[in-house]
Amino acid sequence: MANLGVSPEVAAIRAEIRRFLDTLDSADRKIGNAKYGAYAFYDYDGEPIYVGQTEEKLRSRIARHLTNQRTDAVAMNVLDPFEVAEIEVWPLYAEDIKGDIGKILNGTEYTVFQKVLKESKLGAVLNEKDIPKTRSVKLPPSFRGRIIPDKLYQLRKHPDTRIARRASTIANLARVISERNVSKGLRRTLLTQARRLERLARRRLVDFRKDYPVEEEGEETGEEVAE
Repeated sequence: MANLGVSPEVAAIRAEIRRFLDTLDSADRKIGNAKYGAYAFYDYDGEPIYVGQTEEKLRSRIARHLTNQRTDAVAMNVLDPFEVAEIEVWPLYAEDIKGDIGKILNGTEYTVFQKVLKESKLGAVLNEKDIPKTRSVKLPPSFRGRIIPDKLYQLRKHPDTRIARRASTIANLARVISERNVSKGLRRTLLTQARRLERLARRRLVDFRKDYPVEEEGEETGEEVAE
Protein backbone atom coordinates (compact mmCIF):
# COMPACT_ATOMS: atom_id res chain seq x y z
CA MET A 1 0.00 0.00 0.00
CA ALA A 2 1.27 3.46 -0.86
CA ASN A 3 2.56 5.62 1.96
CA LEU A 4 -0.03 8.33 2.50
CA GLY A 5 2.00 10.23 5.07
CA VAL A 6 3.48 13.69 4.56
CA SER A 7 6.71 14.22 2.65
CA PRO A 8 10.02 14.08 4.55
CA GLU A 9 10.42 17.83 4.00
CA VAL A 10 7.04 18.65 5.56
CA ALA A 11 7.64 16.17 8.39
CA ALA A 12 10.99 17.81 9.15
CA ILE A 13 9.43 21.29 9.31
CA ARG A 14 6.62 20.07 11.55
CA ALA A 15 9.19 18.51 13.86
CA GLU A 16 11.00 21.87 14.09
CA ILE A 17 7.73 23.65 14.88
CA ARG A 18 7.00 21.15 17.66
CA ARG A 19 10.53 21.50 18.99
CA PHE A 20 10.18 25.27 19.13
CA LEU A 21 6.75 25.16 20.79
CA ASP A 22 8.10 22.67 23.36
CA THR A 23 10.60 25.29 24.54
CA LEU A 24 10.34 25.73 28.31
CA ASP A 25 9.87 29.12 29.93
CA SER A 26 11.36 30.16 33.28
CA ALA A 27 8.60 28.22 35.09
CA ASP A 28 9.27 25.04 33.06
CA ARG A 29 6.07 25.45 31.05
CA LYS A 30 6.01 24.60 27.34
CA ILE A 31 5.39 27.86 25.54
CA GLY A 32 3.13 26.22 22.96
CA ASN A 33 0.77 25.10 25.70
CA ALA A 34 -0.06 28.66 26.75
CA LYS A 35 -3.82 29.09 26.48
CA TYR A 36 -3.48 32.64 25.15
CA GLY A 37 -0.87 34.75 23.44
CA ALA A 38 0.30 36.76 20.47
CA TYR A 39 2.63 35.68 17.71
CA ALA A 40 4.57 37.06 14.74
CA PHE A 41 5.91 35.33 11.64
CA TYR A 42 9.14 36.38 9.91
CA ASP A 43 10.49 35.61 6.45
CA TYR A 44 13.99 34.55 5.40
CA ASP A 45 15.27 38.12 5.67
CA GLY A 46 13.96 38.47 9.21
CA GLU A 47 11.22 40.74 7.89
CA PRO A 48 7.98 40.52 9.91
CA ILE A 49 5.11 39.40 7.70
CA TYR A 50 2.15 38.55 9.93
CA VAL A 51 0.88 39.19 13.46
CA GLY A 52 -1.92 37.47 15.34
CA GLN A 53 -3.42 36.55 18.69
CA THR A 54 -5.08 33.41 19.95
CA GLU A 55 -7.46 32.12 22.59
CA GLU A 56 -7.20 28.50 21.45
CA LYS A 57 -3.65 27.71 22.65
CA LEU A 58 -0.56 28.92 20.83
CA ARG A 59 0.34 25.43 19.63
CA SER A 60 -3.02 24.90 17.96
CA ARG A 61 -3.21 28.30 16.31
CA ILE A 62 0.28 28.21 14.85
CA ALA A 63 -0.23 24.67 13.60
CA ARG A 64 -3.40 25.76 11.81
CA HIS A 65 -1.48 28.50 10.01
CA LEU A 66 1.54 26.47 9.05
CA THR A 67 0.22 22.95 8.42
CA ASN A 68 -2.68 21.60 6.38
CA GLN A 69 -5.28 22.90 8.83
CA ARG A 70 -5.92 26.01 6.78
CA THR A 71 -6.85 29.41 8.16
CA ASP A 72 -8.56 32.29 6.37
CA ALA A 73 -5.20 34.04 5.97
CA VAL A 74 -3.77 31.04 4.13
CA ALA A 75 -6.92 30.22 2.16
CA MET A 76 -7.17 33.81 0.87
CA ASN A 77 -3.48 33.86 -0.14
CA VAL A 78 -2.72 36.55 2.43
CA LEU A 79 -0.09 34.38 4.11
CA ASP A 80 2.06 31.80 2.34
CA PRO A 81 3.39 29.31 4.95
CA PHE A 82 6.38 28.70 2.64
CA GLU A 83 7.57 32.23 3.44
CA VAL A 84 7.67 31.69 7.21
CA ALA A 85 11.20 30.99 8.41
CA GLU A 86 10.96 32.16 12.03
CA ILE A 87 8.28 32.49 14.69
CA GLU A 88 8.15 34.73 17.73
CA VAL A 89 5.55 34.17 20.45
CA TRP A 90 4.42 36.05 23.54
CA PRO A 91 2.73 33.39 25.71
CA LEU A 92 -0.01 34.30 28.18
CA TYR A 93 -0.95 31.56 30.64
CA ALA A 94 -4.45 31.28 32.08
CA GLU A 95 -3.11 31.06 35.64
CA ASP A 96 -1.30 34.40 35.23
CA ILE A 97 -4.23 36.33 33.79
CA LYS A 98 -5.65 39.06 36.00
CA GLY A 99 -8.42 41.05 34.37
CA ASP A 100 -10.36 40.95 31.10
CA ILE A 101 -8.58 38.50 28.82
CA GLY A 102 -10.07 40.12 25.72
CA LYS A 103 -8.58 43.51 26.59
CA ILE A 104 -5.28 41.92 27.57
CA LEU A 105 -5.05 40.01 24.30
CA ASN A 106 -5.98 43.03 22.19
CA GLY A 107 -3.42 45.15 23.98
CA THR A 108 -0.73 42.50 23.55
CA GLU A 109 -1.46 42.04 19.85
CA TYR A 110 -1.51 45.79 19.21
CA THR A 111 1.79 46.30 21.06
CA VAL A 112 3.40 43.46 19.11
CA PHE A 113 2.01 44.92 15.90
CA GLN A 114 3.56 48.32 16.61
CA LYS A 115 6.84 46.65 17.52
CA VAL A 116 7.15 44.70 14.27
CA LEU A 117 6.08 47.69 12.15
CA LYS A 118 9.09 49.55 13.53
CA GLU A 119 11.28 46.57 12.62
CA SER A 120 9.89 46.24 9.10
CA LYS A 121 11.86 47.86 6.29
CA LEU A 122 8.57 48.39 4.48
CA GLY A 123 6.67 49.55 7.54
CA ALA A 124 3.95 47.01 6.77
CA VAL A 125 2.86 43.43 7.38
CA LEU A 126 0.44 41.26 5.41
CA ASN A 127 -2.51 41.28 7.82
CA GLU A 128 -5.73 41.88 5.91
CA LYS A 129 -7.74 43.04 8.93
CA ASP A 130 -6.87 46.16 10.86
CA ILE A 131 -5.59 45.45 14.35
CA PRO A 132 -7.71 47.56 16.73
CA LYS A 133 -5.81 50.42 18.32
CA THR A 134 -5.47 50.14 22.09
CA ARG A 135 -3.09 51.31 24.75
CA SER A 136 0.32 49.74 24.52
CA VAL A 137 1.01 47.21 27.25
CA LYS A 138 4.08 45.66 28.82
CA LEU A 139 4.72 42.53 26.81
CA PRO A 140 5.44 39.18 28.47
CA PRO A 141 8.82 37.55 27.71
CA SER A 142 8.97 36.44 24.08
CA PHE A 143 10.54 33.41 22.44
CA ARG A 144 11.81 33.40 18.87
CA GLY A 145 13.14 30.54 16.80
CA ARG A 146 13.71 29.24 13.29
CA ILE A 147 11.37 26.49 12.10
CA ILE A 148 13.18 25.43 8.93
CA PRO A 149 15.77 22.63 9.26
CA ASP A 150 19.32 23.45 8.16
CA LYS A 151 19.17 21.21 5.07
CA LEU A 152 16.12 23.03 3.75
CA TYR A 153 16.96 26.52 4.90
CA GLN A 154 19.50 27.43 2.21
CA LEU A 155 17.35 25.94 -0.55
CA ARG A 156 14.25 27.85 0.49
CA LYS A 157 16.16 31.05 1.20
CA HIS A 158 17.49 31.33 -2.37
CA PRO A 159 16.07 34.60 -3.77
CA ASP A 160 15.03 33.11 -7.12
CA THR A 161 12.96 30.45 -5.36
CA ARG A 162 11.33 33.10 -3.19
CA ILE A 163 10.69 35.45 -6.11
CA ALA A 164 8.88 32.69 -8.01
CA ARG A 165 6.88 31.70 -4.96
CA ARG A 166 5.98 35.30 -4.09
CA ALA A 167 4.91 36.06 -7.66
CA SER A 168 2.63 33.01 -7.61
CA THR A 169 1.08 34.14 -4.33
CA ILE A 170 0.45 37.61 -5.76
CA ALA A 171 -1.22 36.12 -8.84
CA ASN A 172 -3.48 33.96 -6.68
CA LEU A 173 -4.35 36.88 -4.41
CA ALA A 174 -5.09 39.11 -7.40
CA ARG A 175 -7.40 36.43 -8.80
CA VAL A 176 -9.29 36.23 -5.50
CA ILE A 177 -9.69 40.01 -5.54
CA SER A 178 -10.92 40.01 -9.14
CA GLU A 179 -13.56 37.37 -8.42
CA ARG A 180 -14.99 38.67 -5.15
CA ASN A 181 -16.21 41.78 -3.41
CA VAL A 182 -13.25 42.10 -1.06
CA SER A 183 -12.22 44.45 1.71
CA LYS A 184 -9.87 47.39 1.37
CA GLY A 185 -7.53 45.47 3.65
CA LEU A 186 -7.09 42.68 1.11
CA ARG A 187 -6.14 45.19 -1.56
CA ARG A 188 -3.65 46.70 0.90
CA THR A 189 -2.18 43.22 1.37
CA LEU A 190 -1.81 42.88 -2.41
CA LEU A 191 0.12 46.15 -2.52
CA THR A 192 2.36 45.04 0.36
CA GLN A 193 3.06 41.74 -1.39
CA ALA A 194 3.91 43.60 -4.60
CA ARG A 195 6.29 45.87 -2.71
CA ARG A 196 7.93 42.83 -1.11
CA LEU A 197 8.35 41.20 -4.53
CA GLU A 198 9.78 44.37 -6.07
CA ARG A 199 12.27 44.76 -3.23
CA LEU A 200 13.49 41.19 -3.51
CA ALA A 201 13.70 41.31 -7.33
CA ARG A 202 15.59 44.60 -7.23
CA ARG A 203 18.06 43.22 -4.72
CA ARG A 204 18.54 40.13 -6.87
CA LEU A 205 19.29 42.28 -9.91
CA VAL A 206 21.93 44.18 -7.95
CA ASP A 207 23.52 40.88 -6.91
CA PHE A 208 23.50 39.68 -10.53
CA ARG A 209 25.21 42.82 -11.77
CA LYS A 210 27.93 42.43 -9.15
CA ASP A 211 28.69 38.93 -10.42
CA TYR A 212 28.13 39.63 -14.12
CA PRO A 213 28.70 43.31 -14.93
CA VAL A 214 26.61 44.44 -17.89
CA GLU A 215 26.00 47.72 -19.64
CA GLU A 216 22.97 49.71 -18.62
CA GLU A 217 19.76 49.31 -20.60
CA GLY A 218 19.83 51.22 -23.86
CA GLU A 219 23.62 51.23 -24.15
CA GLU A 220 23.92 47.90 -25.93
CA THR A 221 21.51 48.89 -28.67
CA GLY A 222 22.62 52.50 -28.86
CA GLU A 223 19.23 53.66 -27.60
CA GLU A 224 19.16 56.37 -24.98
CA VAL A 225 17.76 55.54 -21.57
CA ALA A 226 14.71 57.69 -20.91
CA GLU A 227 15.14 60.32 -18.22
